[in-house]
Amino acid sequence: MPNPHKLVVCGVGHVGSYVLADAMKMNLFGEIITIDSEHDVAHGEALDQHQATGLHTLSSTSVRAGTYADCVGADVIIVAAGPSMIPDPNDPDAKPDRAALAPHNAQVIREVMAGITRHTRDAVIILITNPLDTMVYIAENEFDYPAGKIFGTGTMLDSARLRRIVADRLGVSPLSVEGYMLGEHGLSAFPALSHLTVAGMGPAEIERVFGVHFDPAELATAVVNAAYEVFGSKGWTNAGVAASAVAMARAILLDERTIFPTCTTLRGEYGYDGTVALSLPTLIGAGGAQRRFELTLDEWESQALRRTVAAIQDAMKAADVQF
Repeated sequence: MPNPHKLVVCGVGHVGSYVLADAMKMNLFGEIITIDSEHDVAHGEALDQHQATGLHTLSSTSVRAGTYADCVGADVIIVAAGPSMIPDPNDPDAKPDRAALAPHNAQVIREVMAGITRHTRDAVIILITNPLDTMVYIAENEFDYPAGKIFGTGTMLDSARLRRIVADRLGVSPLSVEGYMLGEHGLSAFPALSHLTVAGMGPAEIERVFGVHFDPAELATAVVNAAYEVFGSKGWTNAGVAASAVAMARAILLDERTIFPTCTTLRGEYGYDGTVALSLPTLIGAGGAQRRFELTLDEWESQALRRTVAAIQDAMKAADVQF
């Protein structure tokens, strides 16, 4: 029986092309459509993957370039359109701030969402485009799309970096580490250190057993620096965020009900109601984002939350977003 599931990838640059490759290997979609403002690029990426299906190690997923009309019948649409980070023209040595992309990429997302919504209101839309929190807010709140069907990869990658850093310092597998970065996918993301565990041990017991103390501010800096080490070396990041988006797509198709740190508009959590989108642990399954979890935060984390909200709202203002 043919696989009925359909994926559309909007934007097949450094990130979108990686999403496409990961999705092909996942073998959960019978059809994948690529869309890009440069149609030749969309065609070339699709053709490259199509030819690779001649290898017996890969699936026979049908893949081709298309248009927004091909969003009809899609189960999942992953949006990676627009640049992901750009250097600061006034300070080339500074860490590039995703928020600087807000005015340009807001226009990109509005164009993409207009194209999508002309043809479907059923697909689950996963956003990657930076600054992610602002883009999610625009997509969720300006197009009257069904609740729960639009969200962003959020701090999934930031959280993966956190777990990798903690695991490396303790000499354990990151599979033994449970912990989240919350807030902005960007410079103001912060670790919910009070909820971090290693094999069930919280921070105090980790320090007693391993002799390693974790400082939340230092961890936040280490996670941010991890991203910019990649960016500084090759000019972009793509592998981790692409894997994050595809993991979300899998959770939707298989109704895995996995809890990911996902970017959505807050609806009352921590006193913010419809005024900001940011990442909290969120249940992802069939139909999209099903439930957000409002973790109890300590004083340092509460202050960090207020800082990250302010940073996100500054980017929203730069993109002329009303909130």
